[in-house]
Amino acid sequence: MAFFYIMMGLKHIVDPKYFLPMLPKILPYKKVIIYVSGFLEIILGLCLLIEDIRLYAAIGLMILLVLIFPANIYVAISDDARRKLKVSKRFCVIRLFFQIPLIYLAYWHSL
Repeated sequence: MAFFYIMMGLKHIVDPKYFLPMLPKILPYKKVIIYVSGFLEIILGLCLLIEDIRLYAAIGLMILLVLIFPANIYVAISDDARRKLKVSKRFCVIRLFFQIPLIYLAYWHSL
């Protein structure tokens, strides 16, 4: 799990343009949001590897997963975002249902 979050966080930092279509046009400071979420994924992923702070990292990841869920919903309902990301509506809708297991997995790491 730590590897997954670190790698996704690095993708946010290295390729922020990939994530731009996931954010509604109404949101300001899109790149800042992408960089901050990537930084948090990297830090929290690294913190999962440290037993003394694993609980806090898992809680942070659960919060982050809830906070980014609206972006996943936006992609699922936005034809333009899906076209730019080159993903199908079916994929995006199915992906929505993976958020709960990801939150549970983060919770499991807090035990």
